[in-house]
Amino acid sequence: MMNPGLQYPIFGPEIQCPHCRQTIPALTLTDTYLCPRHGAFEANPKTGELIHLQSGRHWRKWNSEWYRQHTHPDGIRFEIHEALDKLYTQGFRATRVIIARRYQELMSGYLERSTPWRSGQPENSSARLYGLPVDFSPESTEDPCWEVINFDLEKEPGVPVRYPYFRLFE
Repeated sequence: MMNPGLQYPIFGPEIQCPHCRQTIPALTLTDTYLCPRHGAFEANPKTGELIHLQSGRHWRKWNSEWYRQHTHPDGIRFEIHEALDKLYTQGFRATRVIIARRYQELMSGYLERSTPWRSGQPENSSARLYGLPVDFSPESTEDPCWEVINFDLEKEPGVPVRYPYFRLFE
């Protein structure tokens, strides 16, 4: 008799679609999940990734949440922008962006930097994104969540003094 667990991909008989959060079934005896709205997702048992076959986007799971794994800076910038908008609608303002260290090289050319001679700040002034200070996470060996999650926003109650997030692709 065949083990029923071996009939499904690595994430089990059903998952939440990373795009629409709808519960979608696995196709038995394959590594595929099928969303009626977004099409097929293939589970890669070697990498633990879920790959959207139509777009080639990769996703990884941490604490029951799917996180897209970015290969281009605009993808992560857009995701951060959406999170800032969501915070704003919930009555919070972001005070800092912490981006996964694995994106440091990818994002370095897209961060705003103060020119020290104009701003009067020291040479090591912090980079900014959408007007917010940016830090990079610890290494994933120190905190494994940073191997999967992309960024975190430090926040506080209140609305931004200047809503700086409108500058999406400046």
